[in-house]
Amino acid sequence: MKGISGRVAIVTGGAGGIGAGLVRAFTAAGAKVVSADILEEQGAALAKEVGANCAFKKTDLRIDADIEALVAFAAEKFGEIDFLVNAACTYADKGGEADRAGWMTGFDINLFGGIVLMQKALPYLSKSSWPCIVNFSSEAAHVGLPSRWVYPATKAAIEQVTRSQAMDLAVHGIRVNAVMPGWTAKPWQLTAPKETQEQYAYWGNRLHMLGRVGKMEEVTDAVLFLCSEHAGFMTGSCLRVDGGHSAMGPQGRDVVLPTTLRKGTAAAQPK
Repeated sequence: MKGISGRVAIVTGGAGGIGAGLVRAFTAAGAKVVSADILEEQGAALAKEVGANCAFKKTDLRIDADIEALVAFAAEKFGEIDFLVNAACTYADKGGEADRAGWMTGFDINLFGGIVLMQKALPYLSKSSWPCIVNFSSEAAHVGLPSRWVYPATKAAIEQVTRSQAMDLAVHGIRVNAVMPGWTAKPWQLTAPKETQEQYAYWGNRLHMLGRVGKMEEVTDAVLFLCSEHAGFMTGSCLRVDGGHSAMGPQGRDVVLPTTLRKGTAAAQPK
């Protein structure tokens, strides 16, 4: 995509999952990447696999000094910073039983760390010829979920902060957007037990209009697009890459018609 090659990206949560997919996608597109994560062994191994255009920096997003060191490392290693991709996330959530520490951990990793990263990187982003920030939202930001309070709240906050960041950073030419993935296939699922794979296939069909979970490249391509020059007039938005998941109602893909209920015939016809 136009505008990716030669630029420098920091990807948080880059040691595994979608974050690792992003590290591979950005480097494949010609960018230089600093991957940040607390998983040092995994992150270092991925950086070695990807090659000279990728470096790993162990970073705990709950610690400001770590974030400051990450920014300094990226600037020293590659000379500039153009993109921030905030893919790091914790799903830990005890719902109504979550204590203050649990809430703080969720917000520290999912939201506050990305905000501090933007603050520390702002002097470099402001000098970039094509600066961009991409945050990660979730359909969970828009619906009630049983036994999950912390994670959805962080994602709702991320969308609001995305809009506010876009407003205030526009003066620096910095675009800020979010991406909302649906259920996305991860490499570990390929070797998961058969029953686990079957469960993912069932819910992938049940929860998405397209009847499947997303592919890694479908999400990473969306992030690359938001950072690219093709998305030059996009800021303050949330790009949904969720197979129609967030557009569906609670009945999912089942056909439920009041007329059939009144006739006493089958109420639902699962597809």
